[in-house]
Amino acid sequence: MSVKIRLQRHGKKGKPFYWIVAADARAKRDGRFLEKIGTYNPNTNPATIDLNLDSAVQWLHNGAQPTDTARAILSYKGALLKHHLDGGVRKGALTQEQADAKLAAWLEAKAGTVDAKKAGLSKAEADAKAKALKAEKEANEKRIAAQAEAAKAEEATEEVAEEAATEEAPAVEENNEETQA
Repeated sequence: MSVKIRLQRHGKKGKPFYWIVAADARAKRDGRFLEKIGTYNPNTNPATIDLNLDSAVQWLHNGAQPTDTARAILSYKGALLKHHLDGGVRKGALTQEQADAKLAAWLEAKAGTVDAKKAGLSKAEADAKAKALKAEKEANEKRIAAQAEAAKAEEATEEVAEEAATEEAPAVEENNEETQA
């Protein structure tokens, strides 16, 4: 029986969520599996991956073949590197302590790059919010200025209308006197 490490789709339409599983190659994509190794959520930025590293490496040692996407995920989380280093330990090229030190250094560097990406994304989000707030303030100032100008224009129109009404009112009275006489 050949074993594959692959993704099993869950989640609703348009919102995929995957389980990383070790399954018989003949089983359906979302069918029976031998062991759930982790989860993968591509909906977040950066994608959220929870992986049982020891279990994944054990399946790799036993000959499980990852699919392309599963291979990328295992590489991203360091499972393939640990499998490679364990091979070096078995052959005698490295000691277990050296392999563990190399893996820890790689994981620390990887965590640094992921944290930098998260910081960059949060900074970009904060900058976008600040820009939107500035644009909103400018729009509010323009709207308030336009309202003030409209109020001044309305007052001026009312004053002109009042002046015209006061000037027209005596003329109307004079016309009324002439018609009555």
